[in-house]
Amino acid sequence: MPPARRRPGNPAPARRFGRFTGTDALAVVLYAFLPLAAAFLPLEDIAWLRENPVAGSYLLNLAVYGVVFIVAVVAAHAYVSRDVRILASRPWFTIGILPLMLVAMLVVTAIVVSLAGGAQISQNQESVQTVVEGVPWWFTVPLLVILGPFVEEFIFRHLMIGKLSLYLNRWVCYVLSTVLFASLHVLSSSAFTLQTLAPYLGLGVVLVFAYAWTGNNLAFSISLHGLKNLLSVVLLYSLNLSALQS
Repeated sequence: MPPARRRPGNPAPARRFGRFTGTDALAVVLYAFLPLAAAFLPLEDIAWLRENPVAGSYLLNLAVYGVVFIVAVVAAHAYVSRDVRILASRPWFTIGILPLMLVAMLVVTAIVVSLAGGAQISQNQESVQTVVEGVPWWFTVPLLVILGPFVEEFIFRHLMIGKLSLYLNRWVCYVLSTVLFASLHVLSSSAFTLQTLAPYLGLGVVLVFAYAWTGNNLAFSISLHGLKNLLSVVLLYSLNLSALQS
């Protein structure tokens, strides 16, 4: 098969991926059902967790994302290693484009939120803020900046675009990736509205664009997602001086 042609304006040609594997499926099942299983754990019977609900919530999220992270690394390590080598071959491009993409993400998110009629805080956002208030930053950074971005980019970009596009039109995959990514972040909210979805829709649109524009480079979308979350963590802790002193 001849190599894929580079499209004008693209830094890398889009690549074809292998079919779904059992490890891919396991990661998706764990990501979907581990949080549901955790809801049935008798955590209220543990005195320490009753006294420290924020720490308990953090540990549950760390356990869920940690397990899925391990499976995702096993499933995608070859793709990520290759993508890192590609980015390393153009270091100045990578270093320069990441902050530009981050600015674009903030702008697009602001536009989407404005078009939606304003932002409405979701339960996911409230949970993150609660964790920030009760857990030191050196605990939240690994979860929010490393584990979370890797797992979510693996599922919503690598699987839902890179591999699902073997079976569906690529533009359908883009839409599914964006909408499902946003929806799962507000699924537990009592008010499932366009206002709660809007910030995640804006984030998803730019992450999908970044993934596609870099030739389905998973390492790049993970880096961009992690950089955005790092900015959020820095702002949250900077605005919460008590957490900085904990």
